[in-house]
Amino acid sequence: MAETASDLSPDASAEIANALHQALAETVVTTMLAQNYHWNVEGMSFGPLHALFQEIYEDHFVGQDDLAERVRTIGHKAEGTLAGHLKRSKVSEGDEEAQDREMIRHLAEAQETIGATLAGLSEVSAKHGDIRTEDLAIERGRIHDKFAWMLRAHLR
Repeated sequence: MAETASDLSPDASAEIANALHQALAETVVTTMLAQNYHWNVEGMSFGPLHALFQEIYEDHFVGQDDLAERVRTIGHKAEGTLAGHLKRSKVSEGDEEAQDREMIRHLAEAQETIGATLAGLSEVSAKHGDIRTEDLAIERGRIHDKFAWMLRAHLR
């Protein structure tokens, strides 16, 4: 087990940083997606969706900072460009003309994508004994699971 970040081998650190960057990219794109939908949602469900989308992007802003700072803690430079995040992310920006149900569905899928990526990060971290990154991945994964559930509940 790696007692500190400096106990990680260069190969382990690089593999973990790569997985962190994937989670970071998807979180950054989803943050902007939620903020876009927050600004542009319309219809009978405006109030609750406007508030939920804000809750999501505010949480994700903190989450992306935690992920980026973990990249730095294990000795790597964090990706800081939108172009870099968009290129890496499995989450797409979304449709400018999306209506409320499409917004909800897209954000729920984004939460599930990030959740799967974080599960992979947890596995990679555990393999290398990096319990702190593993803990971060598990904590963030629970948050994304909850947001996916909350969003999917609106579609029922």
